[in-house]
Amino acid sequence: MPQPVLIVGAGPAGACLALMLAERGLSVILIDAARDLGRRFRGEALMPSGLAALDQIGLTPLLQTLPGRPLSGWSFRINGQDLFRVDEPMGSDRPCRLISQPALLEAVIARARGCQGFRWLPGQSALGLAIENGRVAGVKLADGRTLAASLVIAADGRSSLLRAKAGLLLEQHHSPIDLLWFRLPAHPRFEADNLFRVQLGAGGGFSVFHGTAAGELQLGWLLSAGARVEQSGAAWADAFARLSPDWLAEHFRDQAAAISAPQRLSVRVGLAPNWHRDGLLLLGDAAHPMSPIRAQGLNMALRDAVVAANHLVPLLLHSRATPQALNLACAAIQAEREPEIRHAQALQRDEARQGELLARSPQLRRLVAGLSPWIGPAIKRAWMARQRPLRDGLSPIRLRV
Repeated sequence: MPQPVLIVGAGPAGACLALMLAERGLSVILIDAARDLGRRFRGEALMPSGLAALDQIGLTPLLQTLPGRPLSGWSFRINGQDLFRVDEPMGSDRPCRLISQPALLEAVIARARGCQGFRWLPGQSALGLAIENGRVAGVKLADGRTLAASLVIAADGRSSLLRAKAGLLLEQHHSPIDLLWFRLPAHPRFEADNLFRVQLGAGGGFSVFHGTAAGELQLGWLLSAGARVEQSGAAWADAFARLSPDWLAEHFRDQAAAISAPQRLSVRVGLAPNWHRDGLLLLGDAAHPMSPIRAQGLNMALRDAVVAANHLVPLLLHSRATPQALNLACAAIQAEREPEIRHAQALQRDEARQGELLARSPQLRRLVAGLSPWIGPAIKRAWMARQRPLRDGLSPIRLRV
């Protein structure tokens, strides 16, 4: 009897690939170190490319049953001056939608559990690889067991242990920013007009929007990478308020006591030159950690899963999954996905550099703010042109199996 496919990591890439394989009658084991998928700060933004991938997987009807809300648009404010606003769907076929990622993952796994060949093992840490004749043949668990597999999919995130154990390198790209992430009560205006607001000025900058949790704003404060943070408490409310329009500034000050303690997110961006070795394939952030700029991690992971299914299902389903054939399929998955990942990461870096330049240059901010009535439309057009491949992907992806 053929060994199962073993997927390590129940994030978007791992869970959705497991579902597609299981629904096609294949034997799949999905494991994750966490027992609870509801960890904080999972990406929530589904771009049109991610929504299209969910269409292909057959999960679109499921979205209507999960916590979520559409995004109204994007706005940018510099030194107290509104620079421009862009309304969704920005020329795409559908608007960006915010979704509770933990709820999505739990629903995907619940559906997969209805398939005969699917096994779900939460709370299981993979600490090493089982190697036979130079080929990855399974994983070693923290409890001492070894799970054998015809192919191991490492979808275990940006700090992938299996990537390191396999000797696959990650070329890291410098990120000029870190983020401090806050949660606080929402203002009613966000219910009617849920803009993703970016606000820069003297003293810093942040983005804020109404996430999927009822009555809650999420706020990301921009930091230079590695910068120390010394302020706390009500000082944050004042810092947010100084960059905001009057109605929002008043809200921040009124809610100062309810602003959560910040969680620092060190931005790690990179790309593995090789996503595979004999018997193992990297997917999602394990292969290409994405910047949080314009919410690409979730969407790229979903597209990875569709492409992986296209290449793997025909081999596994029709007993053609020889080691050499699987190696070729893994190479083909990387070849198909890598150009889009590289392009998206380059666009993210460009946007991060521009934001950092504005954040660090008072003279440039004053110039842009002062000229905003005249240059705002041109900046808006240039920004929208850069967003198109980040929103829609470089090319359509179709599930062929």
